[in-house]
Amino acid sequence: MIQKRIYVAGHRGMVGGAVVRRLQKMGVSQILTTDRTTVDLCRQNDVEAFFAAQRPEIVVFAAAKVGGIHANNTYPAQFIYDNLAMASNTIHAAYQSGVERFLFLGSTCIYPRMAPQPIQENSLLTSPLEETNEAYALAKIAGLKMCQFYRRQYGVLFHSAMPTNLYGPGDNYHPQDSHVLPALLRRFHEAKTQKLPIVSVWGSGKPRREFLHVDDLAAAIVHLLQIDNPPDWVNVGTGVDISIADLAHLVAEVVGYQGQIAFDTSKPDGTPVKRTDIGLIQQTGWSPQIDFRSGLQNTYANFLSGHVRGLETKLQLV
Repeated sequence: MIQKRIYVAGHRGMVGGAVVRRLQKMGVSQILTTDRTTVDLCRQNDVEAFFAAQRPEIVVFAAAKVGGIHANNTYPAQFIYDNLAMASNTIHAAYQSGVERFLFLGSTCIYPRMAPQPIQENSLLTSPLEETNEAYALAKIAGLKMCQFYRRQYGVLFHSAMPTNLYGPGDNYHPQDSHVLPALLRRFHEAKTQKLPIVSVWGSGKPRREFLHVDDLAAAIVHLLQIDNPPDWVNVGTGVDISIADLAHLVAEVVGYQGQIAFDTSKPDGTPVKRTDIGLIQQTGWSPQIDFRSGLQNTYANFLSGHVRGLETKLQLV
């Protein structure tokens, strides 16, 4: 049982919100959260003042500016600046204030575009990144490496987790700037309600992606927080992938859309294949539990209930 002061950075985001729910369910009573109006993680003075005053013992860093291919391609300067600033400010302030454990959350987009599949942790920095999300990936690599180097030099327990593509409650459903799964879910829902005969999907449909329910990730995070000597960084996923074409048809089925699906090959595909090797985290005793179809059904029900955010927001900063 974790009974320490835990700061969840980015609690308003999908990942941070899932972590808070998990901790509350476990009976953790000392959960610290902030929002950008009180602590701007891009401002070093704000972050250092917060850590000095609140003295968290554990930090889960789920704060990020995130988005899909369109957002990453359109706003690379914002993606690299905000994500670098938030990570470096928070990691250093945690070290200065004596935080016992820091868990940094990144993404499997840190790995090379043509990394051998399934992707192992040692693929990092072995070849070029995917250009469409290079800015975000570089910022997350810097955060991961910062934790690794602080651990090496200062002996602090700073480590990282790299989740695969996520979905679930609290996702961003913006029509242009969201990730592929929530974008498809919203697009097929609107097509069903508007009785549209055809839905266009970006790209060829051939790329393959892996998806993890955010509640499974929250369980993995809590699990990692209770390991005495965790790896410097570890993949968190399912180890199972699906083509974008098959994903589109599955989402259409879950939503109940019965029209046609067309693939717009003038739009970028992104990385051809991205599937993680989760052997390392499985060796520590964690495995995913949520079936993809049932997870999608739960997510769509959540969408219908109105628990969505980011519908009119250009970028997410959580």
